[in-house]
Amino acid sequence: MSKTNLYNQEAIDKIKDMAESIDFCMFATRLGQKPFHVIPMSTKKVDLNGHVWFLSGKDSDHNKNIHKDNSVEVMYSKPGDMSFMTIHGTASINTEKSILKELYGSSDDNWFDGLDDPSLTAIQVKPLEAHYWEPKHNKLVTLFKMSVGAFSGEQPDSSEHGDIKA
Repeated sequence: MSKTNLYNQEAIDKIKDMAESIDFCMFATRLGQKPFHVIPMSTKKVDLNGHVWFLSGKDSDHNKNIHKDNSVEVMYSKPGDMSFMTIHGTASINTEKSILKELYGSSDDNWFDGLDDPSLTAIQVKPLEAHYWEPKHNKLVTLFKMSVGAFSGEQPDSSEHGDIKA
């Protein structure tokens, strides 16, 4: 496994690529308490600064938790592709109509009563630290290298990981 740390624009591009391609994540709040609060969330976009955006209900537990402590963890996982990313950051809640309009899609009608729903909010996560793991090669090559490693006892160099610092 090789380590490649990413910085600046390359880091922002990695966050955008992985967050948008994996889409669903586990979003954790109340990090200083046990158990912390975790819910599944769908990524709406990653902006030019590498901030990750979600839609959320105004009175949701995670919004309440963010008001008390804005420290969050966002965990992306796509085991079928062996791609993973964690983001530690600070969250803020936004109710600007222009942002809500940009993020809102027809599938969001499952949770909200349209764009004018008074409970509709956006959550912006500003990454402070992030880490990624992903295969160096396509899935077939990666699985082959892992199989060879299992038989030979040698650890295959089949994946890459690193810190992401935007």
